[in-house]
Amino acid sequence: MNIDYSICNALNYKSKGLPSGLVIYDIVCQWWIHFFHRLHESRFLTIPEEMKLVTAVGSFHLSAHIPECFVLFSLHFIQGAGQLDGEILETLWAAFNKSLLVLE
Repeated sequence: MNIDYSICNALNYKSKGLPSGLVIYDIVCQWWIHFFHRLHESRFLTIPEEMKLVTAVGSFHLSAHIPECFVLFSLHFIQGAGQLDGEILETLWAAFNKSLLVLE
């Protein structure tokens, strides 16, 4: 439920009128399966009605998935995704961890 809440909030934040939203998540191939059912069942979760969702798995995590996931969820095949690898947060963790050590 937490990822559903995060995705819904991100898609609703200043996104009115956008035709589509790109959701990149390490296990989107499994999360995505019942997402709209969970939205329908929830009183609190919504996404903009006019928005089409496009789902992808980040390049680093995609290598651990079954071969079918590559074709269905690779950013390489999504028009408009450019050269995005979908893993920006993971690449920043080392720097974030150093910052936390300084603060302690």
